[in-house]
Amino acid sequence: MADYEWYPRKRNYERERDAERLPSVPASSHPLKAITVSEIKHADKKGSASKKTPSKGSSIVSDPLSEMGPLGATLDGLDPLSAMAAEANRTSKSRGLSFGESGTKGRADSLDDSFEPWSAKRADILSKYTTSEKLSITTSFLSSADKEHVVIKSQSHATTGTMSDKVKNRLEQLDDFEEGSVQEMLNLSQQEYVSRIEDLNQALIAAWEQDQRVKALKIAIQCSKLLADVNVIQFYPSKFVLITDILDTFGKLVYNRLRDKAQYFPPGSGVAIKLPENFTPDQVPDSAKETCRNWFFKIASIRELIPRFYVEAAIMKCYSFLNTGEYADALRRLSQMISGMGDPLVSLYAKCFLSRVGIAVAPSIRDHLLPMFDGFLATYPQVQGDSVQNILAIQKLEMPRYLTLFSPGLDWLLQCIAHKASDKTLTDILEKSRKQCNSALLLNSLISAFKPQYIAARATKFIEMIKECEETGFPKHLLFLTLGTCLAIADPPEEQKLSVLNEVWKPIMKLKTPADYIACAESWMEFIVKHFGKREINTILNDIIKHMTPDRAFEDFYPQLQSVLAKILVHIHDFSLLFSLEKFLPFIDMFQKESVRVDVCKNITEAFAKFQETDTKDPVIINAMMFICKTMHDSVNALTLDDEKKSISNMISNFVRKISFGRDFEQQLSFYVEARSSFTNLDIVLVQLIQSVNNLSIQTRRVVNGNHSRKTGNFVRACAAYCFITIPSLQSVFSQLQLYLLCGQVALLNQCYSQGDAFFKASVSLIPEVPRVMEMEGKHRSSEPFLVDFISNFVSTLLVVPDNPDSSVLYLLRGLLNILQNYTWEPNSDAKVVVYTRVLAMLSASCQETFPYHIDKVDSNDSLYASDPKYLNEVRGICSTLVEEILAHLKTLTTPETQKRQTQLALELFNTVVNHGDIGRQNLQNLVVNLWNLVHRSNQADHKQTRMVYASLKMKASAPDGRAFQDLLSKLPLENTN
Repeated sequence: MADYEWYPRKRNYERERDAERLPSVPASSHPLKAITVSEIKHADKKGSASKKTPSKGSSIVSDPLSEMGPLGATLDGLDPLSAMAAEANRTSKSRGLSFGESGTKGRADSLDDSFEPWSAKRADILSKYTTSEKLSITTSFLSSADKEHVVIKSQSHATTGTMSDKVKNRLEQLDDFEEGSVQEMLNLSQQEYVSRIEDLNQALIAAWEQDQRVKALKIAIQCSKLLADVNVIQFYPSKFVLITDILDTFGKLVYNRLRDKAQYFPPGSGVAIKLPENFTPDQVPDSAKETCRNWFFKIASIRELIPRFYVEAAIMKCYSFLNTGEYADALRRLSQMISGMGDPLVSLYAKCFLSRVGIAVAPSIRDHLLPMFDGFLATYPQVQGDSVQNILAIQKLEMPRYLTLFSPGLDWLLQCIAHKASDKTLTDILEKSRKQCNSALLLNSLISAFKPQYIAARATKFIEMIKECEETGFPKHLLFLTLGTCLAIADPPEEQKLSVLNEVWKPIMKLKTPADYIACAESWMEFIVKHFGKREINTILNDIIKHMTPDRAFEDFYPQLQSVLAKILVHIHDFSLLFSLEKFLPFIDMFQKESVRVDVCKNITEAFAKFQETDTKDPVIINAMMFICKTMHDSVNALTLDDEKKSISNMISNFVRKISFGRDFEQQLSFYVEARSSFTNLDIVLVQLIQSVNNLSIQTRRVVNGNHSRKTGNFVRACAAYCFITIPSLQSVFSQLQLYLLCGQVALLNQCYSQGDAFFKASVSLIPEVPRVMEMEGKHRSSEPFLVDFISNFVSTLLVVPDNPDSSVLYLLRGLLNILQNYTWEPNSDAKVVVYTRVLAMLSASCQETFPYHIDKVDSNDSLYASDPKYLNEVRGICSTLVEEILAHLKTLTTPETQKRQTQLALELFNTVVNHGDIGRQNLQNLVVNLWNLVHRSNQADHKQTRMVYASLKMKASAPDGRAFQDLLSKLPLENTN
């Protein structure tokens, strides 16, 4: 190909924009407005209503995704996913449920979300009540093969005898299991004991699956006997949980077995079906009732009280097969049986199990609950008796530790009593407790069980009772802790709030043990910050510091101190008030451990971001937040994870954005200078500061309407200097490039020509340092696409940048081209040619009498040179050189593997020449024809794209000045566009 000298096409951008602008038509309705119809009903002569008709005055909105839409009509109002969900819900409801689950309609109606289920307490009990003592277990379920064989044989033989023979035979089996082959396993660790209990549970299930019902009953009996053993008493609550899990399993197996056998015939049907979920005793066949009674007869024959009680309570749900009133009678009878249990702890947990079973199977029946509580009050003095004292002396257990063993059982019993109980119920129980058992243990459970609203209404009365109650080893500070938890939920009467705080805090202040003190302070802090002001909060913080500072006690209670801070942040959203508290920052200073200190600073910063909705210039807030953010910044090191670094950076950036001094721009810049010196290691924060300073420059320009005075001119130059100094400290080259360009554009907007030139020069000189690979979203990618986009943006900016009088024509662009010429591109890359093509388009625009865009109050080269021939010749020379470089590259793409790339680049250059070159010149017209032929030579072109290009040429040819395009079209082969 011959040399092609470049001639730009003369263009009138304003006229082109007017020609391409579509005519505007007033919109009659919003395109996103819902389609609406109005329903007009009128009765005809026959009394029927007319159909719906569309109308403009809409009153009914038609949603195409609603049940009444086309989809709903097709699916009869229920889509397949909803149908599947409904079927799954029905299936789940039809499954058998254990005592801890909501299975019956009565239970669902009687219990609500405020009732904490046993399953929620179970894990806490197991984790809290542990022991290092050795445990023992007595069992005979692993009998010899001969023994089991005899049992099974006698069972089959008994089926042929009379009913009395059956009963006698089974009683003998139970006696045999209770007395014979009993093995006692000693010296078990807690883990071994738990494992052995689990073995018992599995053995129970295995025996049931093998139809060995008597063996399963025997395992349940022996498990129940373990609850009479108090040899390792501190483990008793956890043992109760483990054993009652087995009893729950046994009860569920018996109930499901009876229900499977209790098939009945619905009215008018001859096919037997399974009992429905909410069946009545009338639907149960006599055979199933007889089997059910047999189970209760077997259990009634158990000689020992404790296993007889527990096993019958475990199958309590089976009474639903007999009569409707059985539940109430059985619960009342079993509650009376508990009176025969001598140990107060064993007796209480039996009450706990019965109330748990009762609330599961018959939550509406409550007559047995208060009598059981009265029984507890009557037996509680036994705690001080010789029997209990001897046990504690033998096991070397102190009274405070022993009394905490009562808490889970007593808490559950009182929760069952308190659920949906009236205010009068609490009054009655308080009176009974005060007269019979004014114990700290009982009072603590009462406060925990009843509604916080009831407790708060009697706050002063409870404080009096706490002071009067017998401590008997149960620490009173736990009572204050529990009361504080209630008052954080419900508010006491307004006139009592201050007196409540004063009366409570006096004993709390006297606590000597840091653990006891901080637990109470944590509990009461929410009440204090909700209802009191700066003075009271400051006093409490000061008191916390006094108690936690000696011997650096705070180091052992960081979680509690963090909880105190969290409660303050939840309720105090006025950070001017918060940071003006004299003791707040000293309180923060107690967090000496770096990781905890950083977490605390994060919590404060997150609260600031969430609740500080308006900008601020309060020096108290600024100084405190600078200290907090500096602490987070200084925690970042080489080992800090990227996500952690990003999180901290975003929090600090949010703080920077919230600070505004209004029209005092100089003070604002001073703040940014201070922030830069404090946060030097975080790129995201530095980028935010640079962007904020750029925004400050734009605000200044807006205030003076672009007409800078000497003072404002100096200020925006100072802003530019700030950015120029800060950008090199960024670690990311890509961020530096983008910010150099952005800051140059801002400087140019403020008529800071020398500063703009400095930014653009720095940007050009940084291109050789761009790494070949960049990391995006955790993946390594080539940096060339980013670089090509950046250069395109940069070249577009250079169009309006005026030349420096002391430099050559387009000196910045020449410097860029020199850098690109020597830049090491990726192998098999066309990026340089793509950039040259875009520079060619920009240079053609720079030859026009008026540029397509300008910067306000900045004279670009169209004004400076005024189409000077010397200037135009310089530009044309650069263009010609670029065309030669592009064509030389196209010549290298001749192999079959590179033909597609050659086609794409040739089409790109074709479009550029057609749009920006003067194709009336013969040499450029020849170039266009050659490029068109090159595009179609290898048959690699996108035909859809070439047809669009050809259509665009036709449109240009139809214009009044389209003679050159008509000549061009006559030379382009038409068959290649099909």
